Amino acid sequence: MRAFLWEFWIFGLKEARACIFAGTFFALLFASRYLPLFGLSRADFLCVAAIGLQLILVATRIESVEELLVLCAFHAVGLALELFKTHPAIGSWSYPQDGYLRIGTVPLYSGFMYAAVASYMCQAWRLFQLELVRYPPYYLSIPLAGAVYLNFFTHHFVYDVRWFLVAGVILLFWRTEVRFTVIQERRRMPLALSFLLIAFFIWIAENISTYLGAWAYTHQRSGWQPVSWQIVTSWFLLVIISFIIVADLKHVRERRRERILAANLVPDKAG
Repeated sequence: MRAFLWEFWIFGLKEARACIFAGTFFALLFASRYLPLFGLSRADFLCVAAIGLQLILVATRIESVEELLVLCAFHAVGLALELFKTHPAIGSWSYPQDGYLRIGTVPLYSGFMYAAVASYMCQAWRLFQLELVRYPPYYLSIPLAGAVYLNFFTHHFVYDVRWFLVAGVILLFWRTEVRFTVIQERRRMPLALSFLLIAFFIWIAENISTYLGAWAYTHQRSGWQPVSWQIVTSWFLLVIISFIIVADLKHVRERRRERILAANLVPDKAG
């Protein structure tokens, strides 16, 4: 029991370390309600602070330049979704703050909330030495991620197929395990279960964010209420998009390094 509690404690510390960007961003979100913002709107302050935080993480080598590029990609993917969802014709949620650093109805800091998910995955991958076992091939995982992302747009006009997509995820990743190390012993977990756990904790973070006034869903405009449980399925699917992109990019980079290493080990025929 003592060994288990110690390992569980270390697991919690590493999880907190993996959430360094997300945790700091939420701390800024809370503090921005009470700190002087130097003449900036709250939305602009959060955007500038998030950029500064990202630069600090890269400068201190907590995040690599490659990981920063991945986060930028997630920022763009998130902004595209935000622009659509906050359009007056759709109105899934809205941002009450004013500011200059925005595109249409969307403040630029909103993209960092999507990047925070990718940041957690990149950090956790390194800290826990993640290894994927029986991971599905690219020609199945990438189209699935594309279909999931497309459904976030199309379900406003045609039938919502999210439950079919959830079933597809479970079938595709049924045999896939993620193996990780907390201290020494290798542990394992079904990958689909890890998707669900991450989505649940994001849902908790989303309740905190809406309570702090970061944005408001339609049912929260007259006063704060808990975020619907249905949003867990949305985050479950968004987590899958994030994970597939991060995992596939890591696999591509690893294969590229292996090819470079193999090429360097081949003796020169002319020599």
